[in-house]
Amino acid sequence: MGQFANDDDTLSLEEQIKSLGDDELLDFWEETQHLLKLLNSGEPVSEEQVHPEYERLILQELQVRSGRGELR
Repeated sequence: MGQFANDDDTLSLEEQIKSLGDDELLDFWEETQHLLKLLNSGEPVSEEQVHPEYERLILQELQVRSGRGELR
């Protein structure tokens, strides 16, 4: 399963998302959906767990891969 490394010396979030395999990318997207549900339910979730760009970048990468015919 993919993980987001939050170090300044590492790749950007967009680069990390691009480097994930299809299954890892979809798992990552599912995790972000779960975190958003927790946020909406009022459960305590730390700011480090949710990045506002996750969903937008994941969907953008899925669209790019789909357009290239790279998705299985």
